Amino acid sequence: MNYISMSEITHNDYDKFSKKYNEVNVGNEKIKLHRVWDVSSLSPSEDYRLEDTTFWSFPERGRWATHTSNYRGNWSPYIPRNLILKHTKVGDLILDQMIGSGTTLVECKLLNRNGIGVDINRDAIMITRDRLNFSIEQKKEKHNTILKTYVGDARNLDKIDSKCVDLIATHPPYAKIISYTRTGIDGDLSGMSIAKYIEEMRKVAEECIRVLKPHKYCAILIGDTRSGKHYIPIAFRVMQQFLDVGFVLKEDIIKRQWKMKITRERWKGRNKDFYLISHEHLFIFRKLSQKEKGSKYKYSSKWWP
Repeated sequence: MNYISMSEITHNDYDKFSKKYNEVNVGNEKIKLHRVWDVSSLSPSEDYRLEDTTFWSFPERGRWATHTSNYRGNWSPYIPRNLILKHTKVGDLILDQMIGSGTTLVECKLLNRNGIGVDINRDAIMITRDRLNFSIEQKKEKHNTILKTYVGDARNLDKIDSKCVDLIATHPPYAKIISYTRTGIDGDLSGMSIAKYIEEMRKVAEECIRVLKPHKYCAILIGDTRSGKHYIPIAFRVMQQFLDVGFVLKEDIIKRQWKMKITRERWKGRNKDFYLISHEHLFIFRKLSQKEKGSKYKYSSKWWP
């Protein structure tokens, strides 16, 4: 399979686009472009404390800045916020190569980190640029962040140098569970069979370990599905791809799902002999430095005997 090259979409590109179109279609959803956002809050409530266990649950997904829930399957902003504050410092470079509606880059802007967002769907990149279009004048601490967006493929990050990224934080589609394109985009992971999806996630893992600096972290939120009323552990199959390319597993965080509208509607009032899936896995992998011996972490890696 040939993977498309990265093509930058600048703010000027978005400005021209949004003057012509006031909405885009992602999957079957129409999403409005606001052009300029008037935000009332730039952070979670003052009583929120960062997570300190391996179980994360956000009943209210978070609505500060330009974060909204009208992009299906986007992750709660609490997730990239926790990852960014735990694993990076001001001025570091963060990559989300399946950026979707831009949640990770919005948090980069708010937390004074540089960011790169990539998505195979050009309309998703326009949504991301739209949600970056807000002022942070009210913030006390500001940093001249650089936030770049590209149409591109997570399996071919050809515009990103090797060993330059400080943190990868991304939320891939889960095979065909949610389709993010109406007519289909060649190479879109959200339109693949489970077997093909797992195969192609190996390429994603290879690019992740290439662009990440040694001793830095790669965080992937991934969920599972069922077929024939039996469980399909997509998450663990994906985890194995990342271990196989050389990552070691630092954390497996269980994230509870709250807004399972389709699942509830599909099975409401029906007899079922299985449990509804209400969790996802947030795997945090680490790239070893050259001097580290992989055997030291053999039970957290592909070297498991």
